[in-house]
Amino acid sequence: MRILAIDTSCGAVSACVLDSGADSALARRSEPMQRGHAEALAPLLERLMFSVEGGFASLDRIAATVGPGSFTGIRVGLATARAIGLALNVPVIGVSTLVAFAGPLLLEPAPGIIASAIDARHGRVYLQLFEAMGGRPLIPARIEGLREAVRAIGAGPVRMTGSGAGILALEAALAGLNADLAGDADYPDILAIARIGLAMDPRDCPPRPLYLKPPDAQPASGESIARANL
Repeated sequence: MRILAIDTSCGAVSACVLDSGADSALARRSEPMQRGHAEALAPLLERLMFSVEGGFASLDRIAATVGPGSFTGIRVGLATARAIGLALNVPVIGVSTLVAFAGPLLLEPAPGIIASAIDARHGRVYLQLFEAMGGRPLIPARIEGLREAVRAIGAGPVRMTGSGAGILALEAALAGLNADLAGDADYPDILAIARIGLAMDPRDCPPRPLYLKPPDAQPASGESIARANL
């Protein structure tokens, strides 16, 4: 089975093609960016698939991150994944960005728990906790202030990963929590997303956005500015 994985939820546009059972991707590309996902995704996919024998027609499924993360990025990635899936008549898998960050650590069992955290700005993080052995979610994905996130983690030990792991680790240190900063990349490993997408049942993982908070940009409120009388 061959999968195309797409991530536009955080600080990059990333994609890769992976065959089930393979150790490495057939092709992969990542372009770090905080804005411009919509403009960058289609050209990146075109270059990626041009390097894969059989191109788009060789794909058996698509995986895309559903968030939490960038509102615009999530919408762009999911819309593109759905369009490709519809055109090829193949299933589209939704992968949580928090699960994607935690994925590589689940391959390295260790005592304690895994805290996957994404920077949500303004002193908050998107947070989810997982058992280090087996990966069972301990709490649902949520948005928390840093202090509240540390309280949710408990006594530890804990390995932290994700774009919010650095600021969360600093808060944990202030609270005396035994925390290991295992990774603080701005975006998840696209190969991990592809592997998760291959392992998941499409019926259980629809490609629906996971936002957890309203957008920072809000429409203007109040009365409109009166026109000048000419």
